[in-house]
Amino acid sequence: MTEVNSWNTIPAKILLPIDFSSSSHAAIEHSAVLAQQFHAEIILLHIISETVNADESRAVAEKHLATSVASLAAKDIKATICIEEDTDVAGAILDVIEREHVDLVVVSTHGTTGWHPLIFGSIAEKLVKLVPVPLLLLRTAKPESSARVSSGRLMEWW
Repeated sequence: MTEVNSWNTIPAKILLPIDFSSSSHAAIEHSAVLAQQFHAEIILLHIISETVNADESRAVAEKHLATSVASLAAKDIKATICIEEDTDVAGAILDVIEREHVDLVVVSTHGTTGWHPLIFGSIAEKLVKLVPVPLLLLRTAKPESSARVSSGRLMEWW
């Protein structure tokens, strides 16, 4: 007997981790199109990692996310906000997927991490390996702060 996948082929909940970079702004636009097509809800997730003032970071995130929710609402898309504090970004995303019963995750490939992926690995790469539901990766331009090799070319992350 063939086992049926545990996820729904038509997503009802789309998780969108965003870091307020231009890449995550593009991901909001793509997610909005998907949400309209599938009549799905978007969960906007922002993760606050180690910061000196988590309360201030949370207030700034809430302001930005509220603007995004209002923009999505104007398109008749239901959106909710989720802010997590965690040093493990990929782990926090996995926790939200399970807790919120997410059907699809949309992630941009380059955010505000700069050189961080060279040392710790790309968050998107970790999600490809670990996410238990369908994952849509949106390839976006590399940030200006990407590491350069001795030839002066941008180092490829993929």
